[in-house]
Amino acid sequence: MTDLSRPPTALKNTRPFWHVPLKVSTETIARALLFLTASVSALVVIEPAPYDLLIALLLVGWSFFGLELRKDVLPLLILLCFYIAGGILALPAATDTKEAVIFYAVTVFLAFSAFLYAVTLSSKIERLDAIEKGYLVAAICATLLAIAGYFNAFPSAYDQFTLYGRAKGTFKDPNVYGPFLLLPTLLITYDILTKPWRQSIFKAGILLVLLLGAFLSFSRAAWGMTLGGAFMVFLLVFINERRSVPRLKLLGILSLAAIGLVLALIAVLSIESISEMFTERAKLVQDYDGARMGRFGRWGEGFTLVTERPFGLGFGGFNAIFPEDEHNAYLKAFTTYGWLGGLSYITLVFWTLIKALPLVFKPRPWQKYIICTYVAFLLHACVSFIIDSDHWRHYFLLLGILWAIIAVESGIARHRRFPPAQ
Repeated sequence: MTDLSRPPTALKNTRPFWHVPLKVSTETIARALLFLTASVSALVVIEPAPYDLLIALLLVGWSFFGLELRKDVLPLLILLCFYIAGGILALPAATDTKEAVIFYAVTVFLAFSAFLYAVTLSSKIERLDAIEKGYLVAAICATLLAIAGYFNAFPSAYDQFTLYGRAKGTFKDPNVYGPFLLLPTLLITYDILTKPWRQSIFKAGILLVLLLGAFLSFSRAAWGMTLGGAFMVFLLVFINERRSVPRLKLLGILSLAAIGLVLALIAVLSIESISEMFTERAKLVQDYDGARMGRFGRWGEGFTLVTERPFGLGFGGFNAIFPEDEHNAYLKAFTTYGWLGGLSYITLVFWTLIKALPLVFKPRPWQKYIICTYVAFLLHACVSFIIDSDHWRHYFLLLGILWAIIAVESGIARHRRFPPAQ
């Protein structure tokens, strides 16, 4: 029988020995959600994707529990709103109103996902680590399934994870899967270039897997982005490194990488099926590019049309005139979002590139992220001239990361110019 004469504090000892109070900080939950969101970002073969649901959850959650809005990310928000407004104004011209509403709703969702990343990361830039780890998990899983699918490692794997003989993993299109692998490839490349050899062996193995996955996508854009991006990261690391010995190490790594790439390419091309597909896909201009009404021919006709229509052609309007899509994100911005949307989109892309460029040369703890994200975004912006990247989820992630770093750097500059009063 309990002695009620004892003070209440003494009763704490009566708890079971296995009782341990669980304390999880808000920051831990935030990073866990960011990691989870990034880790499912490759699973987009179904609609709505788990990534979409988690982004919606984060948008609602952060809005209620303290979404910190920095003035330095307002240009991103304003230009995205103008971009969306252009789509709304173009809605009456759409060939199918219901489909157009769904299309523009996806645009709104993706635009706010970029804004979400910008504000959440700018308040604590260290959260980038959680996104990096989650993104890497997503890339590895998608790549392993893509490779398994290409070589038909298990029943129906080929049907599930390839398209037209090209690896696509958990994506609907190989041309999206390939570029998706670019950011983690660049991040691992940066680590190999800047960290001791012993810490790079495991990551070098992961890098080989990602490179094989990108190769088997047989996406010309992915090939060019991967090779060009890795070389650009090397150049930026080399330029930022002032010491002679580390520079010699970098040159040695570059030489070994070049030799290894040639040997790997020879080994892979010894497989007949891969060699045939490579020969076909390696052509710089395909038949559907250079034909009279091919990709390049449609661009000139399309830009001529939009000069006469300030509100654009509306969703589906280009397809009603031409046999295929624009395959040019900048042209599509004008045809589908009108002059307002097109000008806003182009302004946002170039403003982002100009604002972020000086930051790649500043020594910061997050220099890896600004260099790799900037290179990835720049290459995506270039590839957007030949492909419709306006609804790529990871493209808006890159945009959000860059504006988060821009906001952080702007805050540092203001603090140095106007230090707090003592």
